[in-house]
Amino acid sequence: MIIMVDDKDRELMNVLGENSRLKTNDIAKKVKMPRTTVHHRIKKLEEEKIIRKFTIVPDFSKIGLPVTAFILVSFLPTMDAKQREVAEKIGNLKGVYEVHLISGEWDMILKVRSSSMEKIGELVIDELREIKGVGKTVTCGCFSTVKEEG
Repeated sequence: MIIMVDDKDRELMNVLGENSRLKTNDIAKKVKMPRTTVHHRIKKLEEEKIIRKFTIVPDFSKIGLPVTAFILVSFLPTMDAKQREVAEKIGNLKGVYEVHLISGEWDMILKVRSSSMEKIGELVIDELREIKGVGKTVTCGCFSTVKEEG
C-alpha cells in the first residue's frame, strides 16, 4: 500500500534525518510550521510506518569496526532453502549490517563491518558459506566511504 506524503512531510523527514534529537519546537522553526502541526505530522508518519525508527549513525572506526566490505552472494536453491529465509539467516550473522535481494547475476548483496579484512574472511568462510542455500560469494573491500545514510 502506497501512502502519499507531501513536500512538508518530506521536509520533516529530511530535518529528522539530519538530527532526530531535535526538539519539536526547533523542527517547527526550521520547516516554518506550527509546533503542534509538526508533532501531529511526525506521529502520523510513525503510525503509518513511513518513519520506521529513530536511530544513531556511529563512527564505526571509533568503535573497533573500521573495515567495510560488500559481499555478493548467489543463492543455491535446495529443497529446504528458500531465498528469503536464507537472506534472513544471513541478516542474523554478527557483523552483517545490510542484506538486499537484487536482480542480475547475483542474488544478494550484503554490507558487513569488522575490525579487519581477516575477520571478514572468517565470517565468509566459517559462517556465511556454511548456510544452506548460499552458493558462491565475492567479497569487495571498501577503500573509503564518500556518502552513507543512516
